Amino acid sequence: MPVADRSELPLHALTAVSAIDGRYARHTAVLRNIVSEYGLIRYRVLVEVEWLKSLAAEPAISGLSALDESALATLDTLVSDFDLADAERVKAIEGETNHDVKAVEYFLREKLQSTLPGTLPYIHFGCTSEDINNLSYSLMLTDARDVLAPVLITLVDVLRNLAYEHADCAMLARTHGQNATPTTMGKEIANVVHRLEMELEQFSNVSLRGKMNGAVGNYNAHVVAFPDIDWPRLNADFVERLGLTFNPYTTQIEPHDCIAAYAHTLVRMNTILVDLCRDIWQYISLGYFRQRQVAGEVGSSTMPHKVNPIDFENAEGNLGLATALFEHFAHKLPISRLQRDLTDSTVLRNIGAGLAHVLIACRSLDKGLGKLELNSAALDADLDQAWEILAEPVQTVMRAEGIVDSYEQLKALTRGQAIDRETLHRFIDDLSVSDNAKQRLKALTPASYTGLAQSLARDV
Repeated sequence: MPVADRSELPLHALTAVSAIDGRYARHTAVLRNIVSEYGLIRYRVLVEVEWLKSLAAEPAISGLSALDESALATLDTLVSDFDLADAERVKAIEGETNHDVKAVEYFLREKLQSTLPGTLPYIHFGCTSEDINNLSYSLMLTDARDVLAPVLITLVDVLRNLAYEHADCAMLARTHGQNATPTTMGKEIANVVHRLEMELEQFSNVSLRGKMNGAVGNYNAHVVAFPDIDWPRLNADFVERLGLTFNPYTTQIEPHDCIAAYAHTLVRMNTILVDLCRDIWQYISLGYFRQRQVAGEVGSSTMPHKVNPIDFENAEGNLGLATALFEHFAHKLPISRLQRDLTDSTVLRNIGAGLAHVLIACRSLDKGLGKLELNSAALDADLDQAWEILAEPVQTVMRAEGIVDSYEQLKALTRGQAIDRETLHRFIDDLSVSDNAKQRLKALTPASYTGLAQSLARDV
């Protein structure tokens, strides 16, 4: 039996350990600049530079002169021109220090020792590593949301268009998998649109927070060095200038409650999308939707006739992976032993994986939805075989006309058995109700008994 090749292969889409950077790299490449280790290092550099600029603007900090335009431009260039070579230099320093954030501090010292030597003592001044990390991750999640939200919005727009397109397409509902009161395909899709829009609003409004208050959150070192400075004010201003919400009460770490909220909104959206995937899968199975064939594609390796709903299955699988990760983030990250333990560090490094799986799922869903064609004949045929579902409006009109045992009469006529138009009409003819009521009931068909479904689909 051959032994697996254990030689190290170069990184390539085919050798990537994760499908995120391998098979699905074309979908996730847009996240590389944000959620990769390179992205994390770049955010750390940004935070360190902005903190140095903030300190330099505080007159009460002696020994650090105000920075002129040239000095500010030098600092800004460290961020704007940060590239892969810079990140590799940080990693090389980390190889010596065995500390990732300290490596960023030493990198900045190298960069500034000849141009701005007076700033060197104030790089990372008063900071614990988590002052830099928590802000970096909040900035990362902000930018990742700016990538993911438009994709989700586009998906909602696709669904809304389908809801409009199929607003009038009557369809037999199936509560508990059994024939039930009709709806329209558009109305069922509109339900999903409405649910997603509510979660998208919450996702967009999750307030990502930050802290900059030292080793255990009390400004201990800050106050000793410069006791006359209002450190909570200065640090709050700094965090808010980064576009984040200041958290004044923390231990060594910002408690990550905001990341839990961020994760939970994505879990709820993922759940809604899984629900959609499974329903569309079932509609395809019922023949309500056909899938447009793509030239050259193979549905089965042995059954030539098949066109499988692979896009919806792919999306469901990736949504499940994302949800598993986000559930763990939400449950684990807000918990830290006493004032700090390191379990959040390795977990946070995987937050990009959850975001990537959502992105992959959305791309698959968009592709799958774009291939759907409604098979109206199949919908109509099912409705025409389900006259028993009109038992509901008949017994409801009977109630309105004062008949006490209306439900029981219809139950005896229809429960567990199919009836046709003639059977139902004979029953209606024998009812002790007004002629107007009889005319309204006999005018009903399973396809016309859709209530306000059409308008609800168009109003979403």
